[in-house]
Amino acid sequence: MYMDEPEDREDLFQEIVLQLWKSYGSFRGESQVSTWMYRVAVNTALTFFKKEKKKPDNARMHPEMDVKDDIEESHRETQLDYFYKAVQQLNQVEKALIFLFLEGQSHKEIGSNLGITEVNARVKLNRTKDKLQEIIKKQGYEF
Repeated sequence: MYMDEPEDREDLFQEIVLQLWKSYGSFRGESQVSTWMYRVAVNTALTFFKKEKKKPDNARMHPEMDVKDDIEESHRETQLDYFYKAVQQLNQVEKALIFLFLEGQSHKEIGSNLGITEVNARVKLNRTKDKLQEIIKKQGYEF
């Protein structure tokens, strides 16, 4: 979900495993191991995504792309940029809620992953979506 190309997904997976290995000693046991692993993975993915975004865009893969495709791609990149900037302003639980939701998890699964009830997950997710939308509006951009 975080990377388009299989090679990039593989690189991200390796980076997540590396970060889990490096940070295991700092796991305090204040949450479930799966929740901690998820948080490390999401934070690593966000960092990795930022690094990939900063890499210079060498020769285009498809030089036959027309202007319309370039505009649509630019619009999607702008949307993603605003979205990720807004997500960075959320707290850890809110970030986890959004990414679990984006991964297609049910409210029950989200609640289980975060150690909260299904109803609490639904309420927190709705509030987080509203907060994210407000942050994006304040940035001067709406989807």
